[in-house]
Amino acid sequence: MPKRSLRSQLLAQRRALSHDSWRDSSRAAQLNLLSLDEYIRAECIALYAPAHNETDTGMILTASFHAGKRVLYPAVCGHQMVFRHVERIEELQEGAFGILEPCPTGVDHQADEADLIVVPGVAFDLTGHRIGYGKGFYDRFLQHPGCRAHLVGLCHDFQLTADAISADVHDIPMEIVVSDKRIIRTHR
Repeated sequence: MPKRSLRSQLLAQRRALSHDSWRDSSRAAQLNLLSLDEYIRAECIALYAPAHNETDTGMILTASFHAGKRVLYPAVCGHQMVFRHVERIEELQEGAFGILEPCPTGVDHQADEADLIVVPGVAFDLTGHRIGYGKGFYDRFLQHPGCRAHLVGLCHDFQLTADAISADVHDIPMEIVVSDKRIIRTHR
């Protein structure tokens, strides 16, 4: 299926999730992510603020704060994305595309500063390729030459496709894809 068609189909399916289904799926996916050795060992993690029924990250944020981890969140600045350190959820405010972002006065951080980056997506395949919203913010950000972070895609299980997603040369695959029902290690 072409990327555009798959994107439209899965976005519609995600928007149609009931609140209870979204909450239960998000909780299970977050528990799976919190069980990863890569998460447990990480000192600095990058999360995202969910939009349009994306898998929630609130439990991961709370667990990270309690574990003393540094937490970064993305902010869109023009055509680029940066990460900024967050110490309280209240520091997030509506930014680009109506998504919560850290305050614009924070210090910008690059991909080489995180040990684990949790990446949203519309779809993921079993080899770690993803379809995002089509703007390329994450792919450009993750191309930083010093990026050594474990890349973890987080999604609802219906967003996983057995069909290979055609990848462009600039697409950055995930090392691990976590859903509410499974953890897939892609051996990247």
